[in-house]
Amino acid sequence: MGFSLVEGIGMGLVLSLIIGPVFFALIQNSIEHGFRNSMFMAMGILLSDTVYVAISYFGVSYLTNNPAFKAGLGYVGGAIMISFGLASLFKKAVSRPNSGGLPHKTPPSRRRGFFKGLSLNGVNPFVLLFWISIAGMVHLKKRYAAGDIFGFYLGMLLTVFSTDLLKVYIAKRLSKFITPKLMMYMNKTVGVILVVFGVRLLWYALSKTW
Repeated sequence: MGFSLVEGIGMGLVLSLIIGPVFFALIQNSIEHGFRNSMFMAMGILLSDTVYVAISYFGVSYLTNNPAFKAGLGYVGGAIMISFGLASLFKKAVSRPNSGGLPHKTPPSRRRGFFKGLSLNGVNPFVLLFWISIAGMVHLKKRYAAGDIFGFYLGMLLTVFSTDLLKVYIAKRLSKFITPKLMMYMNKTVGVILVVFGVRLLWYALSKTW
């Protein structure tokens, strides 16, 4: 199990370097709402990854061969990402208080942060397809016993979760250097990125429908 755990950690580090819409949303959330709220968002991401691991490994992966299933994921995922993106694009700018840094405002509930991470990561069909590819790789490793498989996935999931926490911690530590103008540009950048990814998902869904 020890070697498979190390392999899982290595694969988790590779996965954590992939920059997608969830990465930008996580950083933005940390700057705006703090580490604790973003920690729950990271927990939502972890749960969605764990569910996809179970789905891909325990035999439901054949559903992805169904174009209708892929299209459904794409339509739902695209709509949610575009909604998040538009909300970020049209978010009002905040003003800096005299004490410096971003103003203190009532943060959204931790439950909301959790479900934001769960939904943003969970509705992306490419996340499911990624975990299916990992499941295929694991099945090809004939030397893996049940304990090795558990260790591999455990290493991956914990590494991704740990690096997500590191990202939000660093982002929050640097938040005092973030001006309201820079925050406005960041909101718009995150919004554009989410809309682009959402449109990409809708296009992906349309290609499966036609």
